[in-house]
Amino acid sequence: MTTLGTPLSPRATKVMLLGSGELGKEVLIALQRLGVETIAVDRYDNAPGQQVAHHARTITMSDPAQLKALIEAERPHLVVPEIEAIATPMLEELEAAGTVRVIPTARAARLTMDREGIRVLAAETLGLPTSPYKFCNSLEELQAAIDAGIGYPCIVKPVMSSSGKGQSKIDGPADVKKAWDYAMAGGRVSHGRVIVEGFIDFDYEITQLTVRSVGADGQIATSFCDPIGHVQISGDYVESWQPHPMHPAALEKSRQIAKAVTDNLGQGFDGKPSGLGLFGVELFVKGQDVWFSEVSPRPHDTGLVTLCTQHQSEFELHARAILGLPVDTRLRNPGASAVIYGGVDAVGIVFDGVEEALRVPDTDLRLFGKPESFTKRRMGVALARAADVDMARSNAKLAAGKVKPRKV
Repeated sequence: MTTLGTPLSPRATKVMLLGSGELGKEVLIALQRLGVETIAVDRYDNAPGQQVAHHARTITMSDPAQLKALIEAERPHLVVPEIEAIATPMLEELEAAGTVRVIPTARAARLTMDREGIRVLAAETLGLPTSPYKFCNSLEELQAAIDAGIGYPCIVKPVMSSSGKGQSKIDGPADVKKAWDYAMAGGRVSHGRVIVEGFIDFDYEITQLTVRSVGADGQIATSFCDPIGHVQISGDYVESWQPHPMHPAALEKSRQIAKAVTDNLGQGFDGKPSGLGLFGVELFVKGQDVWFSEVSPRPHDTGLVTLCTQHQSEFELHARAILGLPVDTRLRNPGASAVIYGGVDAVGIVFDGVEEALRVPDTDLRLFGKPESFTKRRMGVALARAADVDMARSNAKLAAGKVKPRKV
C-alpha cells in the first residue's frame, strides 16, 4: 500500500527531478496534484520545472561531488533523472548504499544516458532488430566504418545528446567531415565518440509509450499506450499524433520489443525487477517489420500529445507509476501536437497571437516558460483534439503557426 505524506511536513513524500525542462515541468505538476513535495534541479536558474516546484536547486548534474552533496542534503525518497547529462555512476553508488531509489533504476539511467550502452543492450544482449551500426572515436574511424559496410546514406549521432542535437544524415563522402564536426559540437558531454547507423528504408517511426507499474496483485505489470506517430527534422520532433495506424502484426512486434527492453532496464543493481515508470521506446516500421531505435526511461517529447489524447497523460502515468499507484493508459480521443519554436535569440521574449491560436477549435497551448529563446529552441507546443488524426494535425499546426515569439 502506498502512503503519501503532506508536502513541507516531516512526513512529506519527496521526489527530486534531475532536469527540469518542459517535460520535467509536467511531471512535477502531476506529482504535486498527488500531494508530493517536489525538488526541481537543473543546470540553470529558473528552468521551467523550477518555476512550479516546491524547491529549486541549480547544480552541474554531471559533477559527481555536486550531485552527491545535493542528494544527501535533500534526502528525497525518489530521484527521477529527466535528462542524459548526469553523473550516473554516482547514482548507482547512492542507490547501492540505500541512500535513495532512482527511477526506474540507476542502472537504466546509466545504460540510456548514451547511445552506446542502450544499442549494445538491444542489439547484442537482447538480440533485437536494429539498423547496422558502428561506434567511432575519430573522423578516420567514421570514414572507415562507412567504407567497410555501413554505406551511404547513413546517420551520425553523438553517443550522448538529446532532441536531435549533433545528429545529421550523410549522403556521400563530402558530408562526412561536416557530420563529424556537427556531432562533436552537439553532444551534451564531449566524448569524442559517435555512432554511425546504416539507413533503414522505413515507412514511418513511432513512439511506443510503455509503463511499468504495480498491479492489483502487487506484481509489476507492463501496459502500453496507443502508438504515437511523429515527424522529425534533423532528429528533432516537430509534430506528433495519436493514435498512429499500424498493421496488427507490426503493433504486436513493437510491443514485444518495447517489453523486452523495458523488462531489462527495470532490473536493479541486484538483478531484481524493481524499476517502475514510463519509457518512450522509438521504433522504425516498414509493413510488418519493426526495428528498435532508441529508448528513454522517462516521458518522451513526442508524448506531449498525450496531454490532449489520453485519460492520463504520459506525465500522469509516470508520476503514478513511480509512486506505486494504478495507471490507465486508455486513449480518450485522437489528437496531435505541433512545436512552437523561439524564432529569435533573446532573453525574456514575449508571445503574440496566443488569443488567435486558441480560437482554433479544440486546441490548447503549453508555453514552457524557458527564460532564454534560441531560433530553434522549443518554446511551446500547440495541442489539438479532433474526431480523427488528420483534422487534429491540421488544427495543431494552424494554432502553432499563429503564436509569434518576439524580442521585447
